[in-house]
Formats: sequence, C-alpha cells, structure tokens
Amino acid sequence: MPLKRAQNIAEAKLNRLLELNKRLKEQLDVPRITVSSASSSLIEYCKTTKDPMIPSLWGSIDKKEDPFAPAAGGGCCAVM
Repeated sequence: MPLKRAQNIAEAKLNRLLELNKRLKEQLDVPRITVSSASSSLIEYCKTTKDPMIPSLWGSIDKKEDPFAPAAGGGCCAVM
C-alpha cells in the first residue's frame, strides 16, 4: 500500500510539472516588445488622443464629444 501511495504522489508531481512546463512553453510564444518601443507608443497615444478630463491641456471640448457631460435628456431615468 505505501508503494502505491508513493507512486500516486510521484505521478501527481509529474503531472504538475508537465502542466507547468506546458504553461511556460505557451508563455514563450507570446509576442513581446521592448520597453522603449512600448513607452514610445504610449507617449504617442497620449499626445494624439484628447482627454476630456484635462481641459487645461486640450482646451474645452464640445459637449457632444464629451463622454462625461451630463445627458441632455433632463431626467436620469424613465418609467414605462
């Protein structure tokens, strides 16, 4: 009986190691970019994308374009 239990424990450890190995191999296939490339891409995005929460930088934004502007419908809900 102790031999069978030791064998089951060994198989469980092997299965865990095989799963870990499989996950690590999958992570190797994930495309990666350099930090300098990612940071330059982020800087370019921030320079070209208007943020309505920073009017001091981008100026006032038309209420139609502002996703944070209050709704023009007056009330907040409707009952039907």
